[in-house]
Amino acid sequence: MGMAPDQSQGQSESHHVQWSSRSAFLMASIGAAVGLGNLWRFPYITGENGGGAFVLIYIAFVLILGIPLIMAELALGRAGKMSAIGTMTKMVRAGHHPFWKIIGWLSILVPLMGLTYYSVVAGWSLDYIVKAFSGSFSGIDAKGSGALFDGLLESWPRLTLWHSIYMVSVIVIVSMGVKAGLESTVKIMMPGLFILLAFLSAYAMFTGKGGEAFTFLFSPDFSKITGHTVLMALGQALFSLAIGVGALITYGAYLPENVSLPKAAAIIAVADTIVALLAGFMIFPIVFQYNLTPGEGPGLIFATLPIAFGQMPGGMIFGVLFFLLLTFAAFTSSLAMLEPAIAWFEDKGLSRRRTSWITGIGAWAVGLIMLLSFNVLSDFKPLSFIGPLADKNLFGIMDFIVANVMLPINALMLALFMGWAIERKTVSHQIDYPLGSAGFMIWQFSTKYIAPVCITVVIYMMIFGL
Repeated sequence: MGMAPDQSQGQSESHHVQWSSRSAFLMASIGAAVGLGNLWRFPYITGENGGGAFVLIYIAFVLILGIPLIMAELALGRAGKMSAIGTMTKMVRAGHHPFWKIIGWLSILVPLMGLTYYSVVAGWSLDYIVKAFSGSFSGIDAKGSGALFDGLLESWPRLTLWHSIYMVSVIVIVSMGVKAGLESTVKIMMPGLFILLAFLSAYAMFTGKGGEAFTFLFSPDFSKITGHTVLMALGQALFSLAIGVGALITYGAYLPENVSLPKAAAIIAVADTIVALLAGFMIFPIVFQYNLTPGEGPGLIFATLPIAFGQMPGGMIFGVLFFLLLTFAAFTSSLAMLEPAIAWFEDKGLSRRRTSWITGIGAWAVGLIMLLSFNVLSDFKPLSFIGPLADKNLFGIMDFIVANVMLPINALMLALFMGWAIERKTVSHQIDYPLGSAGFMIWQFSTKYIAPVCITVVIYMMIFGL
């Protein structure tokens, strides 16, 4: 095992527990990637960007950039066998410039800051499970559905209740450790997620306009491809695969040497993409069946689909299972958001249980401010003097900074470090591609050249061009 980040501060050797099996690691890593980005963001982004053309470009980016960068994160984590900060500190001690520690810090800050508002949205799913079960969607029209969603956002006590229940659940699981907590949970939730998703997708395709949905997703109209379409596809690929979030570096630290990183990365990327496409099969047949708008935007899930749930056969059951599925996906990602910080505390020899509660309660407290952005603080826009943030409340500001700035910057730093700075022998050993082999050359070209250029364009356009 590697040495702790700073022995001068009395830290001892790191003893992180390894995954008990390859399948446990894969389920946890797929769970880290699969989340609201697949089931909430992918359908509405696809709808806004013309369907098939967007999907084709998205899949291309997953293959060209996604798999190599997943390999890079896992390789870095397994080489360090510590938290993200601990790993990058080891790399600095091995002769790399201290600047690269930024990867370690961002790999803890990005997921932790993301969790503060991600949990608020996950809380909406819990509320909508109850709404669906109680028959609140029955006979509802667009006005009624909008009022239902607005009523939730305006009720800070209700938002606080669901946010609190959700965060306590995440803290409890993470505090139990890698095997008793993370593994045990994903072994139940991930198969459950795929079963629910397969069932709901099949049901929607057969009872809704499945053919129209299939055509929308897989018959690209290349005339609809614009620079914006390409940019959104690239951003969605990074976002959906959790590249730059830091979770995969942390999970890679718990990974045995006998697991093939190319195979693992391919499985994670393919599984994540399948979930996104199945989400399309689940949502778009309903959208077309009930004459809803596929480009509805972020409100597609919470403001638009309940209209269909209230009209379709078995809509109450479908609605309950749909929002349960959304909660499962969010929960496995949330575990991966809290874990990087706890791994760092474990490097320092601190108690997992205690630091899980302290850190989790801190994220919960910041989340309270995020949820107040929709009601009490809805008119508070503190950065109105900054162009891209002028019209954003606190929730919107946090989301923009994390998803559009910090996450892609960390992905860029990761690509630059793994492509240009780290020793090729180290990478070759971890990804099991001999130096000079075709596999290694393809990986290196993507990581060294393609990824930095593409991610830099995303950062520029997100900050200055949109």
